[in-house]
Amino acid sequence: MNYKKEVALSLLKNEAVRLRPEEPFKWASGWNSPIYCDNRLTLSFPESRNLIRDGLVDLIRTHYPQCECIAGVATAGIPQAAIIADNMNLPMIYVRPKPKDHGMQNLIEGKITKGQKIVVIEDLISTGGSSLKAVEALQDGGFEVLGMIGIFTYGFQLAADNFAKAGVTLHTLCNYDELIKEAQLNGYVKQDQLETLGEWRKSPETWKK
Repeated sequence: MNYKKEVALSLLKNEAVRLRPEEPFKWASGWNSPIYCDNRLTLSFPESRNLIRDGLVDLIRTHYPQCECIAGVATAGIPQAAIIADNMNLPMIYVRPKPKDHGMQNLIEGKITKGQKIVVIEDLISTGGSSLKAVEALQDGGFEVLGMIGIFTYGFQLAADNFAKAGVTLHTLCNYDELIKEAQLNGYVKQDQLETLGEWRKSPETWKK
């Protein structure tokens, strides 16, 4: 199956991805963006949810066959990790953005087995900053991180540089280029909007400042 195409169409159809070149979104980082991605919405559509599950499992079996445990990045990576771990009959843990301020004050939730080979699950990759913090926490906890898989990446050069610097491999089901191609072919964007969408991807931090 061509997961890139099918996932792109599913994200567009279910409005997990929205494109608004003329009315940009404002990200938490302060960046203006013609695209907004909320992969949590895919959980509400069984067909999309199952497509993504099968694709992510396929990525693990193809690239990380030695995987012994699945780790989700809080919060959006948690349900995906649970679905995958259940499908593959593997242990699952998840990583908080910061330790709890009560109880055991855990940063990693679940059984820590030092040396265990683990694959990290993300829903969305932008700059990679928060994702790689989770990887670092797992490595500090004694896990062997094989790599990361995700649903969608914007494909920023900054993210590629960050992952390369951290020595972490990343595989995703879909990316910005594939999504824009399918959006154009299926009438989600007009021809005259493509230049704007391309300009944003080249310099997202300064676009429409």
